[in-house]
Amino acid sequence: MRESGVREFVVEADGGSRGNPGPAGYGAVVRDAATGQALSEAAEYLGVATNNVAEYRGLLAGLRAARALDPGATVHVRMDSKLVVEQMTGRWKIKHPDLKPLAAEAARVLPPERVTYEWIPRERNKHADRLANEAMDAGARGEQWSASASTAELEAPAGGSTAEPEAPAAGPTAGPTARPDALAAAREAADVRAARTEADVRPARTEADVRPARTAAADVQAARAEADVRAARTVATPGWAPADLGAPATLVLLRHGETPLTPQKRFSGSGGTDPSLSAVGREQAEKAAVALARRGTIQAVVSSPLARTRETAAVVAARLGLDVTVDDGLRETDFGAWEGLTFAEVRERHPDDLDAWLASADAAPTGGGESFAETATRIAATRDKLVAAHAGRTVLLVTHVTPIKTFVRLALGAPPESLFRMELSAASLSVVAYYADGNASVRLLNDTSHLR
Repeated sequence: MRESGVREFVVEADGGSRGNPGPAGYGAVVRDAATGQALSEAAEYLGVATNNVAEYRGLLAGLRAARALDPGATVHVRMDSKLVVEQMTGRWKIKHPDLKPLAAEAARVLPPERVTYEWIPRERNKHADRLANEAMDAGARGEQWSASASTAELEAPAGGSTAEPEAPAAGPTAGPTARPDALAAAREAADVRAARTEADVRPARTEADVRPARTAAADVQAARAEADVRAARTVATPGWAPADLGAPATLVLLRHGETPLTPQKRFSGSGGTDPSLSAVGREQAEKAAVALARRGTIQAVVSSPLARTRETAAVVAARLGLDVTVDDGLRETDFGAWEGLTFAEVRERHPDDLDAWLASADAAPTGGGESFAETATRIAATRDKLVAAHAGRTVLLVTHVTPIKTFVRLALGAPPESLFRMELSAASLSVVAYYADGNASVRLLNDTSHLR
């Protein structure tokens, strides 16, 4: 008890989605903090939703159940979702429009000063996880979850908050509610990384800023789990991004095939002639189509409006059995009076303008062209729109040199001059993944292995 006569509850909550977005459900259990006795359960099938939405719905249900038991109680929330815990404590910003109202609603259930949050590894959140899976199973049968299957949990303590966590099973969880082993391993790895001390993640913060809720046993367990996952997992989340953020929006960036201007290295933007693919370019598009069909991950195709990109996109989309959507934001930079010229010809005719362009992203090509800064603003807006429209999906963008380099530069947080330090071949593939917390992971750059 924090205060004499004030009850303290522990809320354990979880949510899941089989598809992300897909059939989703949540589970929550309220325990007596002193005894570990499970006092109340809640679970619900949500229909189609994302993992993060389901996790927030689980949090809401747990907080409401605790309030129903005792409106004056204090509550300690324990979840294996790093995203929800960090956002509800205010350490991470909430950017996704679907999560903002849920977080605001959760903050209103009880006075914020009476609620604390703690991240826990998945194996210490099995009760809520099971309830969420029961709810999803019920939904698959066309039913809603009922508490009858879980009443045994309420008859005896399931292990208080200070109990040693149950050792993880040696093999995959049995039964129809089990998550795929590889996905569970990836999420476990991300959760363990998130459980390291704040000094490992945010060196500028002091230990006094960190809620001292983890026990020494939990830290040892997390360290052991991390070692086990590194040795045994079969899939890996690229970079550092937590798996519990859900599937990212993955943009596969395909530069168009060669045009007659490509081998001559002439400026070819959106402000001059609009060349079509050469015979070599059409062959490159076919090879890219074969490679992308073999991967089998593309769910949509979006193209720049220019002829060379639309031709490339049409070849690939035909192979994939998809339609092509045209987005003007993916067009190449307008190179003004430099269109059709080589670099040497521009140096000869417009030396001062070229020097200024090379020195500053704000400088535009001669004759009212588009600066790299203007291109970056356009690409950032296009990126945000596409990521929001294709959350959790893999989308092929058929575009040009400058837009692709800009996507990569922005993802890396690199300076504008990095545009001159990237090689990008015709019909090459690059990949950037965007996560729910606003971070990005560059997975591939200038892959031309399919052209050999």
